[in-house]
Amino acid sequence: MNVRPLFLVILMMAVVAVPSVVRAQNVVLRDGDQIEIRLGGVPAEDIAQVTGSYTIDGQGFINLAHIGKVRAAGLTQDQLQSAIENAYRSQEIYTNPSITLSVPMAARFVDVGGDVRAPQRVPFTPDLTVLGAITAAGGFTEFADQSKVRLLRDGNVIMVSVREIRKQPSKDIPLKPGDKIQVPQSFW
Repeated sequence: MNVRPLFLVILMMAVVAVPSVVRAQNVVLRDGDQIEIRLGGVPAEDIAQVTGSYTIDGQGFINLAHIGKVRAAGLTQDQLQSAIENAYRSQEIYTNPSITLSVPMAARFVDVGGDVRAPQRVPFTPDLTVLGAITAAGGFTEFADQSKVRLLRDGNVIMVSVREIRKQPSKDIPLKPGDKIQVPQSFW
């Protein structure tokens, strides 16, 4: 039996199964987010007018061909897809539009500041945790207070002890895009 064709089939399946750019899964959209929209189910010459990359403006809208401004901030990807499809239908521009919307993960960040070696915006990944983000920012400085790290999320402050997380890794908190981590300086 020749295994070369089987190997090529498996290799091709692996390449197709692993996307080259990781995409966020149905996240809530915010001002400033980059999104990619693909239009289908319409005449070929109209696809290029809508398909492309968009940035949600400071008021929470994107501006689309033929229908104008559509509210995007505060909606999930699925909700925005439906809103765009419904707008094209209700304004009788297209009878059966199909919108595919994706958010590149690289456009989502977690801010890490304070007493870390390299304060920065860390690209969000679904497995990112408090300890992982701090490590990505170079780790703690020698003056950092590791037991009073602040996680700012949705207007709330969550106090985190990284010393406790190191003892019990199950206490490490998964992060969400837009989270901010602030590492204070120790007074001792």
